[in-house]
Amino acid sequence: MHLVNGKVGATYIVENISLRLETNRRLQALGLTKGTKITVLNNKKSGSVIFSVRGSRLAVGKEIATGLEVKEAE
Repeated sequence: MHLVNGKVGATYIVENISLRLETNRRLQALGLTKGTKITVLNNKKSGSVIFSVRGSRLAVGKEIATGLEVKEAE
């Protein structure tokens, strides 16, 4: 499932990041890597998603949220 389809309040684990190399490296620098737990804080109708990762909040647009494959955390 892609992060753009995530539900507010749900926790997910990043399975794959399918984005341009520059974007991928920037997200890694911000702490977003495979296996990282994230919690969706807000999911806008426009496709942008706000989520928490490693104690920080990040906001990404629809294109990036679509490139982040996640699974529900258990």
